[in-house]
Amino acid sequence: MAVKTFRPLTPSLRYKTVSSFADITKSRPEKRLVTTRRRTGGRNSYGRITARAIGGGHKQKIRNVDFRRNKHGVEASVIAIEYDPIRSARLALLEYKDGEKRYILAPVGVTVGAKLMSGPQASAEPGNHLPLKLIPMGIVVHNVELIPGKGGQMVRSAGSGATLMARDEGYAQLKLPSGEIRKVHEDCSATIGQVGNAEHENVVLGKAGRNRYLGRRPLTRGMVRNPVDHPNGGGNGKSKGGGGRQHLVTPWGVPTKGHKTRPRYKDSNKYIVVRRDGRVMKRK
Repeated sequence: MAVKTFRPLTPSLRYKTVSSFADITKSRPEKRLVTTRRRTGGRNSYGRITARAIGGGHKQKIRNVDFRRNKHGVEASVIAIEYDPIRSARLALLEYKDGEKRYILAPVGVTVGAKLMSGPQASAEPGNHLPLKLIPMGIVVHNVELIPGKGGQMVRSAGSGATLMARDEGYAQLKLPSGEIRKVHEDCSATIGQVGNAEHENVVLGKAGRNRYLGRRPLTRGMVRNPVDHPNGGGNGKSKGGGGRQHLVTPWGVPTKGHKTRPRYKDSNKYIVVRRDGRVMKRK
C-alpha cells in the first residue's frame, strides 16, 4: 500500500496524506457480516459524559471479524480485500467450501485467490491459524490468543507482528511489538504473518476536520483553563513544558507524567519475562 500526497493548493492539502487504497478489491461490505455502530457521544446509560472529546464523526458499520478462526480443517479462499472504518488493518473476506463467509485480518502477502486454513493440520504459511506449539521458531505471528479458544486479543493493528522466541514448560515466549517479551500458553493459537497495511503509520491527517470525521472533538488543555476548572489552570507560575507551581495532573488530580498506571501486583505479571522498557521482571 502506498501513501498519496497532494500539491499544496490549499492550507489543508499542504500536509494531508491519505492511503492510496490500491489494495482494496471490494468497495461495499458483506451485508450479513455487518452491524450499525451506535454512537454514545462518550455518555453512559445515565446520559453523563464518561469519556471526554467524543462526538460527531462519519456513520460507520461494524464488521464482524472472526478472531477465533475455529473452522478447523476446512480450506477457504480469499475472495476480497476490504476497508474497515474502525480499525487500521485491512480485512480479507474468506469463503469456505461450504459457502460460509467470514472476515479476518488481512496479513502481508495474502491476496485474492489465496487458500487459507486454520487448525493443527494447517501449514505455517501467511494467513493460516494454528497453535503456538506447532509454529516454527522465529516466525512472525499476529492475532494471538491469551486464553485457548477465546480468540485473538493481541497484535491486531496495522503493520504489527510478534516474533516467536522460545518454548519452555508448556509456554511460548513472544516478543511483542512494544518490545515486551511475554509468555503465552502453547495451546493458544495465532495467525502466521504480519498484519497488512503497514503504511498506515505514515498517514497524516493534515487538518482538524479529519479528526472530526473520526468522531474526535477538540480537548482544551488544562493549563489554559481557570483554576476552578482544572488543577493546572490559572495564570501564575505556568510553564510551557509543564509543571512549575503545580504537578501535571488530570482534571481529577491523577499525575500524568511518569505515573505508573499498571497495578504493581497484577496477577499477569508472572507471564512477563522482559518489560517493554527492557527491565527483566523479578520472580518471587
